[in-house]
Amino acid sequence: MQSQDVAQRHAASSAGESGPVDVEQAEAALVEHYPRLVRIAYLVLPPNLGRSRRVLTAHALVQRALPRGRKQQSATIPAQTSGRPDDPGYAFLRERVLRTALEAAAPRKGLPRLTQLPPLLPQVWGLRLFPRSGGADELALDQRLSALSGPARAAYVLRGLEQLSDADVRRLLSAAGVEDPGGALASANGVPLQPALLASAEFDACSLQARPTDLMRRRQHTKAVLAAAAALAVCGALVTLPGDGWGPDGAAAPVYAENPAAQAALDPARLTHVPPTAWETSARSDFSVWPARGPLTGDQGLLRRALAVWARPGSAVRVSATPGTQTGGPAGPPQLLYAGQVDNARVVILYDGLRIVRYAEPVSGTEGAALDLARADGATGAEASALLLGRSDGNVRYLTAPWVKKAAARNLMKPAAAATPLTLTGGVTAPLTSPALQPGRCTSWTVLQLTGAPGTVLSTDLGELVPARLTAGPPGAPEDASGTAGLRAWAPFACSLAAERSAGVRSVNAWQFAEQPLPDGTGAADWVCTRAETWRGDGTAALAQFRTPGRPVGAVVAKGTDVRGCGPLDPHVLAGVLWKSAAGHWFLLAAGSKDTATISAAGGITASGQGPLLMARATQGAQATLKGTLANGRAISGLH
Repeated sequence: MQSQDVAQRHAASSAGESGPVDVEQAEAALVEHYPRLVRIAYLVLPPNLGRSRRVLTAHALVQRALPRGRKQQSATIPAQTSGRPDDPGYAFLRERVLRTALEAAAPRKGLPRLTQLPPLLPQVWGLRLFPRSGGADELALDQRLSALSGPARAAYVLRGLEQLSDADVRRLLSAAGVEDPGGALASANGVPLQPALLASAEFDACSLQARPTDLMRRRQHTKAVLAAAAALAVCGALVTLPGDGWGPDGAAAPVYAENPAAQAALDPARLTHVPPTAWETSARSDFSVWPARGPLTGDQGLLRRALAVWARPGSAVRVSATPGTQTGGPAGPPQLLYAGQVDNARVVILYDGLRIVRYAEPVSGTEGAALDLARADGATGAEASALLLGRSDGNVRYLTAPWVKKAAARNLMKPAAAATPLTLTGGVTAPLTSPALQPGRCTSWTVLQLTGAPGTVLSTDLGELVPARLTAGPPGAPEDASGTAGLRAWAPFACSLAAERSAGVRSVNAWQFAEQPLPDGTGAADWVCTRAETWRGDGTAALAQFRTPGRPVGAVVAKGTDVRGCGPLDPHVLAGVLWKSAAGHWFLLAAGSKDTATISAAGGITASGQGPLLMARATQGAQATLKGTLANGRAISGLH
């Protein structure tokens, strides 16, 4: 019954329905997310209150948000974005804090509301408290927010700090009593969204600086100073004088809450270390059986910084993530894959079952730290054979799977040339040229060739942590492109891989779906479709490419994004091109996969024919729409 109740509560939360929230649940959410709720209140409160009063009022509003009775409360739980607190208690408190903060910001004739009066508690006598000052960017944002209405500030904060969608923001503003949520959103859209600035110390009402109100009075009233220190202790605020520098967590941002589960995930002593021989007896061939390698696997300070930066990267950390990859911290202790020095950086690679995370910091100090994340869920065999360790001077190094016996570099544009062996030291390859770092004209495309238990596989660097696997053959039954046929299939079309850089690509397949005799009798042209599959599922890209005899590379003539064609779900494709013969005549050439029964062209060119090939006279610049019919009678359209 308990599991069923939890499931029903989670379902209600996801669907945006009302559900009961008891006081204990709200209290737990208040303790865990207190600093975030105070930050929200501080940002929504009117700036004309002054920074010191805004701080105390924000704390007062959050503390008064806790229900007074012991009965369950009904709360509207808007849909949450990933990476944000998703429990009804937090959503209930957030709505109450928003409502009272908006009341304090709303103009009122006559007697003021209670929220518009100075708070009775908490109070600090003899001191003025205010957040640490930020830079010019934070000041500019504060000025822009001060020009907005209270509801517009709330909309901006919910979108930027809470990462809620516009629909969720409207629902939450409406629940908080805003009469025109759409207008508030429209006003908020006039200020550029800057989530990093909202999370900065400038708007952290729990990490404070203190200044005296009156030094003479302070000397005379020592008890007031003691009361101020006691109030600070109760609020849990960190009172600091101005200053900066690297703390024990390196480039990590300040801690928000002492959550036991989150703290366990950040403990380097709890990292998962897989035995070196686990892969030999395991039925799995994925990242979960990779052992921890590298000379710095015992450096607790480095591992602690890597985990802390992953959980809360500071504003100076360069963070990148492949499309569709969540950037939140680990849910539990992750698995350590590597810790060591790569070129001029200390590198840590971690795996949480869904994502590969790479933390890098300079050998001297931590300024310039970087955090890269990439999805790797479902990776197995060839897809789990290598990970990026580092890039420098146009080269790339990989960490290979424990089952990899040999590594080599190969120029994909020269299929007949022999591969160049790469030295493997502790699973780390010698540097090889990275095509992802080659600007300008494409004259070669170096790929990684690995030989081990699954056989020989080819992978290419597309600017991400996990190299993309290269295959060749019909959709649904492709083979690794390391064989003779696969290398020949890819050679003319290697440079087209540049279009898939930094797109979260999992694998790319090349499939020659047709061969078409040219109308001037100079030979036959090849029709090849290259399809890139992504880790997230959507964003797939299919390129129809055309190559005539004597040309070393093919030309992309059509492209489809998020299409089924040329893939395992729909192993059919249709594409066309305007081609000029050596004699200066223009033709429309079109081709479909072998089970295409008819092809027709309409628009600037009208033609039709039986079978998977079509040729018709055309004029320069003519445009046509292609349609085809399969042998089973189903209609298909051409890639655009």
